[in-house]
Amino acid sequence: MTEDFLYYIWQYKLFTKTDLFTIDNQLITISKSGNQNKNSGPDFLNSQLKLNQQLWVGNVEMHLKSSDWYLHKHEEDVNYDAVILHVVWEHDAVVYMKNNKPLPTFEISNFVSRELVSNYSSLLYNQQRFILCENQIGLVDEFLIDNWLERLYFERLEQKSVFIKDLLSQTNYDFEAVLFQLLAKNFGLKVNGDSFLQLAKSIDFSVVRKEVYNVNTLTALFFGQAGFLEDEIEENYYQQLKEEYKYLKHKYKLASISKNNFQFFRMRPQNFPTIRIAQLASLFFTHQNLFSKLMSLTNKKEFYELFNFEIQEFWKSHYTFETTSKESPKKLTKSFIELLLINTIIPLKFVYLQNRGEVNEEGILQLIRQVSSEKNSVISKFAAVKIKSKNALESQALLELKNNYCTKKRCLHCAIGNNLLKS
Repeated sequence: MTEDFLYYIWQYKLFTKTDLFTIDNQLITISKSGNQNKNSGPDFLNSQLKLNQQLWVGNVEMHLKSSDWYLHKHEEDVNYDAVILHVVWEHDAVVYMKNNKPLPTFEISNFVSRELVSNYSSLLYNQQRFILCENQIGLVDEFLIDNWLERLYFERLEQKSVFIKDLLSQTNYDFEAVLFQLLAKNFGLKVNGDSFLQLAKSIDFSVVRKEVYNVNTLTALFFGQAGFLEDEIEENYYQQLKEEYKYLKHKYKLASISKNNFQFFRMRPQNFPTIRIAQLASLFFTHQNLFSKLMSLTNKKEFYELFNFEIQEFWKSHYTFETTSKESPKKLTKSFIELLLINTIIPLKFVYLQNRGEVNEEGILQLIRQVSSEKNSVISKFAAVKIKSKNALESQALLELKNNYCTKKRCLHCAIGNNLLKS
């Protein structure tokens, strides 16, 4: 038994509605349960109830045991002076108000069905499961699950928005600059994401705006800032970039980061940081008004077309500056573009529309539903319990469900958990 469960029972009135009595036999009639207090103080505020036909308006405090009132020293806290009812699971001590009269106490366990308690216990106390409700989730109506996943997807978007808004505050709400930083981070993937973000932050975006019209200059800027142009390599292309960066560094008073920040070990060659930096430079050269284009697109195929740009010739036959390789176009794959949609473009579009007061939730849902479901161990395990992800909306929502509800045992705050508890 937990206090969270008591809050849940009280808030949704999951107990006998009639013939309710306090421990000293006062008849209770509940008009309003009150508003749950997420801050310090009593658990429910502005409650309304009658005790033997006398109307009381005030706060409700809840404990597993009556004696917890003294354990928590509420008798010393003026915030609890307006408590009109003490709701407990087990009454083990009389609590007195400041006028030395007993505080009305409702032992709620006597009015809750055994089935509800049994459902709660079986749901929360089996530790050997991927999710606590994996044996029961198949009983939940598909319509309820679909609606819950939509809500969870927007919860995930809101969480991603926190990071984006922090970047915006650092750039004086320059959405183009933040797009550059977010794209750089995602071009680095998990292994090099932080280093790519550090690279993007090391360049004031006003410099990118000025130099975006020359692909060699932009490439020199990116590689130079990443620390890749400090070696002695006898390669004409490398020497050209090195000379160009030397000029840029002096012109803009730049300070580069170290190339040691970037990892190559155990990475597929197409994900080498050198390739991703070259692609990033080619992308911003090809689309010099990239932000406005991305914000205007609504169809997955349009994004495929936009990201179908040519990398510089040198990189078609190289993965690093030092060695040549079999020639290949090294274009962004569809799966990589979809990762950009999931992690960068749609979250940034959501924040951009929020900032303009123009959020179109249905448009966001239509776009994310076009993106393929992610493939990872969490999504696979959900599929094993008959919850299959059909698109990226559902895979993102399932990740949110697992990480912020299932793992934290927040079944009482989950639409699926609520449904199963009340079944």
